[in-house]
Amino acid sequence: MREFPPLKSLRSPWLTGLLVLLWAAPVPAKILDAPGIPQIRVEVKRSGEAWRAEYTFDRSVTAWVFPRSRVTRDDGKPWREANWTVETRGVWLERRGDYDYFRADRGEVPKRVSVRFKPVAENLRADYPPALRFTDGSLALFVAQFEVFPLDSFGEVRALPNDLNNFMRPATQVEYVFQDASGPVLLDGRRSTRASTFGEGTYALFGSTRAVETPDMVGIFDPQLPAWTRDSLARAVPALMSRYTQELGPLGKYKPTFMVTWSGATAGIVARNGSALPALIMLNYEGEGMLEETPRERQQGLWFIAHEAAHFWLGQTVSYEYARDTWITEGGAELLSLRAVAELDPTFDPRVELNQSIADCIKHTHRHGIEGARERGEQRAYYACGAVFALVAEAGSGRSFYKFARQLIDANRADGVVSRADWLAALDAATRKPALGRDIARLLDRGASDSGELITRLLETAGVDFEADAAGIPRLR
Repeated sequence: MREFPPLKSLRSPWLTGLLVLLWAAPVPAKILDAPGIPQIRVEVKRSGEAWRAEYTFDRSVTAWVFPRSRVTRDDGKPWREANWTVETRGVWLERRGDYDYFRADRGEVPKRVSVRFKPVAENLRADYPPALRFTDGSLALFVAQFEVFPLDSFGEVRALPNDLNNFMRPATQVEYVFQDASGPVLLDGRRSTRASTFGEGTYALFGSTRAVETPDMVGIFDPQLPAWTRDSLARAVPALMSRYTQELGPLGKYKPTFMVTWSGATAGIVARNGSALPALIMLNYEGEGMLEETPRERQQGLWFIAHEAAHFWLGQTVSYEYARDTWITEGGAELLSLRAVAELDPTFDPRVELNQSIADCIKHTHRHGIEGARERGEQRAYYACGAVFALVAEAGSGRSFYKFARQLIDANRADGVVSRADWLAALDAATRKPALGRDIARLLDRGASDSGELITRLLETAGVDFEADAAGIPRLR
């Protein structure tokens, strides 16, 4: 994932638009896999303009807390209170500290609670929008906005921490059910009259926006997108996913979904912002500068999508062991996406970005190891050096990086983890050049005072075709 400030829409002058993406944190296994955990069902229904959420709890407690209670980005206000109305007598929706919760007038919240609500299509601070609107009236709801967990003591609400990522809340498994009187709901890549899931990290689409669907993906592209953008997405995304699936293998039971909305031709800008979730990428495009096609806009848009789509394999099918190993997935997704875009658009030159990665990796490994980059605030090191290492694996093996990535994925599907040791062992096996792994390990651990010379030697040993510029920095031929 390309890391930018979470869900901050970057509005830039024409031809310099950026895509901002927030990746969903994995749900701790202790919550998903705990045996004998209580069941909660949330049934979300639309009938015309009326929306309802009906909660069925397995027990009565003094409060049910919404862990996803971030405020709106623009005005910093809670959003549920003004848009959700509890219809169950004696139950109230209130807020204490940073969290919304259900409470009862007396005693405990009953086992059934009904809520009437209005979808909120606003960006939140450090979380996903509760709803996404399409210009034809279709609307996607963020499933996790309905998640709750129980508190047996009302006083505990006061003690809730600001950050619930590490809070040992009671293990609860929630079933989410979505129904629309107007027709099927799209969820996890499939349409159903009663769509259900136990995973909250996705969106459920209500409406009839025509999908672009292949065996490998589903695309929901706003009908009011500029024609060239819509046509480009409709051609390139299926081709991209077909290529990735062919080279990297099938993803599993969920079909990846792409949702792209349009906010209009706002004067003087090109803006892309969005979010990535398991098996789902959603984007919002905006700006007058996107009305006419340019090679730069076409290639930049496709490259960002290709990078995020690569994470369906390197990031979701398998991921790294520790945060310091982010270079494995980010660098791998970088090279996969550059190779894929060059295949889809022959005018795209991946050497431009790879040369920048080489230069940046030299800078970030001067007397510092990559594994400490996060503490130094140097996130770019994971992308740049990871791409360089992927390039080394590709050249050193004499095969495309697709083959190296496929081997990593297939060898580690069972536990879903590619450790540093796994990656370096795969490099040794593919290249039979142990010096490559030793030099990469040195850059990971401590960097080098002569990082430019070390990375030049690394590329040369791998057989990468390059020449040094006037400053001695390698540049691909």
